[in-house]
Amino acid sequence: MRSRRSPKTAACCKAAAPELSRPPLRIGVLAIQGDFEAHRRTLESLGAEVSEVRTASGLEALDGLVIPGGESTTISMGMEREGLDDAIRSFHREGGPIFGSCAGMIVSDSAHLGLADYLCRRNAFGRQLQSFEEDLRVEGLGDEPLRAVFIRAPWVEEHGHDVEVLAEVHGHPVSVRDANVLAVAFHPELTDDSRLHAAFMAMCTAARSGDPAHR
Repeated sequence: MRSRRSPKTAACCKAAAPELSRPPLRIGVLAIQGDFEAHRRTLESLGAEVSEVRTASGLEALDGLVIPGGESTTISMGMEREGLDDAIRSFHREGGPIFGSCAGMIVSDSAHLGLADYLCRRNAFGRQLQSFEEDLRVEGLGDEPLRAVFIRAPWVEEHGHDVEVLAEVHGHPVSVRDANVLAVAFHPELTDDSRLHAAFMAMCTAARSGDPAHR
């Protein structure tokens, strides 16, 4: 893996206008541990049909999956216990979009589920007392900064050539995209800015329509 910023744009992260003639997107939120309910509320406010995923069968017929923040070791152990690790890998291989936040970013990396070509450093900004907020310009979300909440947050230590870096803090990538995986080091569900969730839903809409741009 090479640790450099990809020159590609994040145009495919732009939120698409809702298609009223289609049924709502079916988004699952991994509900092993973490603030999955906040993700659910945000997605539902955008018109998605949301379910909480606790077993492999919960992935059936989903248009996308959110892996929330929490404690990455606990989440990894819970996925393995329920057979969700292999089921999520299969969902990803079949083109299912995945959105990982904080611990979800960690468990999606090449050292864990192997969903994307990047490697995280855990607690990169410090422990609980070093939690902070930052105004970020996230590529593909327009000019208005996004307020990002970092709690025991990781950063991307290294990444492959095809990984798009969408935002950085002090030169460290904190928002990336690798094909159908969108990952952030912070907690977008803890603010009233739903642009990242809308961007993920746009990825899911593209995947459902068979648009190759999302891959």
